[in-house]
This record gives sequence, C-alpha cells and structure tokens, in this order.
Amino acid sequence: MSCPRRSRIAVMATDMTIREFQDFIRRKYFLRDQERGTPGTFIWFIEEVGELASALGGNDQENREEEFADVLAWLCTLANINGVDLAKAIEKYTVKGVEGYK
Repeated sequence: MSCPRRSRIAVMATDMTIREFQDFIRRKYFLRDQERGTPGTFIWFIEEVGELASALGGNDQENREEEFADVLAWLCTLANINGVDLAKAIEKYTVKGVEGYK
C-alpha cells in the first residue's frame, strides 16, 4: 500500500543535503505526521521498506528509485516527529568516522 502523497516527491533541487530534504519533508507533512504519531508512521515506513525489498528483487530501475525515495522520505518523517536531526545522527559515519566499519 503505497502512500500517494509520498510517491515521486518532486523537488526542484536535485542536489539536496540530508538536512535540506528532512526540512522539506517537515515543512510539507509535519502536522499530519505528528498527529499520526510514531507507531502509525513506523508502520508506513516498514511497509515502504517491504516495497523496496520487492523492487530490489525485480528489474525495474525506476521502481527501485521510487521505493528508495519513499523509504528515505518516511525515515525523515520518523526522525522529524522524534526530534532527530539525521544530518547530525550520521556524523558517526562521516565526520567522526567509524572505527572498525568495513
């Protein structure tokens, strides 16, 4: 069950940072997302992960790209309603580095 409001999110800038994309999602959907809450939003996120899993098993590149975008959008939503700045959270992989990460 794909959520039509998240499919094929049209964004003018193609080189957005994680923070810019998370802010875009916040501006567009935060009030409705906050009302749904974490449990309901997590269910949507997991459903999108399942759709991505199915897309990865196929040969439709456009579908794979769409599902990756949907998963990222729902991850941003979860982060937004839980007060997590994803750009800051991923510092352990970038700025700080990860010891032993292979």
